[in-house]
Amino acid sequence: MEPIPLPSFIHYELLLQLLERQTSFAASQKPEVRDQVQELIITLRKALAQQKQLEQSCQQANLPIEHRWSLNSTSLDQEQSSEVFPLETKPEIGKIKGAQHS
Repeated sequence: MEPIPLPSFIHYELLLQLLERQTSFAASQKPEVRDQVQELIITLRKALAQQKQLEQSCQQANLPIEHRWSLNSTSLDQEQSSEVFPLETKPEIGKIKGAQHS
């Protein structure tokens, strides 16, 4: 059976740190915005807790899980990844629109 893909915990951690360290500080003088930011932080913490519960359920059911860092499959080979970002479409240095060399 293929592993069940789940977000890596780092995604939650990054969002929580951004909201707690920067967004909350920036919104601290605006009570209505600050309250919405706090609700968002609470929601993200709940989502992380729910994901952990899901992982425990999967473990109890002997279902494999796989933490993903992105939407890209880990099984992409070199040929497929070159189709996503074809080398032929990358501009050559000096031929970028607006770039002029003397």
